[in-house]
Amino acid sequence: MGQFSAYEYRKLPGFDMNAFEGANQAIPMKTLVIHCFDPRAADIPLAVAAYLGDEVYPGENILDESGNRVGHTRTLFVETNAGGRAAFALESVAAMDYIFSVQNVVVVHHSFCGTTTLTPELLIKKFHDHHRADIATMFDRGSLAIMDFEDSIKHDIALLRSSPAVPKRIKLYGFFYEISTGKLTEVVRDIPAWMST
Repeated sequence: MGQFSAYEYRKLPGFDMNAFEGANQAIPMKTLVIHCFDPRAADIPLAVAAYLGDEVYPGENILDESGNRVGHTRTLFVETNAGGRAAFALESVAAMDYIFSVQNVVVVHHSFCGTTTLTPELLIKKFHDHHRADIATMFDRGSLAIMDFEDSIKHDIALLRSSPAVPKRIKLYGFFYEISTGKLTEVVRDIPAWMST
């Protein structure tokens, strides 16, 4: 038993993994935002929360009588990676659906992103030349660089919609964010047809 085992939910007295129905009663998460880890893009979650209109971000901790953090008011959560690419966030989408029954997944790509400085071929070549490692088959090439913002956003939404890790009931949104002005522009909205009626 590890030294931090006492902090695992599954080790709490009375916790039954087979009866677990999510953690929304403690943290009412409904939206996962995937964006670049570039610090200039740090306001993306606030912009998305304002755009969607019914989100709480950043929210605050809920404490019990002893001062323990037992919940939070936030409804919008963030997953960041290089370029804000959906391919690198699929495990997070699956885990967040299991824990919180996520309703929306939002992909946001931002202006002057570092991934627009390269091409997939250049990244693969540089990695081979500098580190003598072949990463050519490790990643979806369409997710290694942003060659065109509209295409990359549409690619990511299509990737999410076609992935078995993303339940079909989830609403998908793709946005472009201009980092200097804070302007958020919707590029793609993919809501299952049966939910639109």
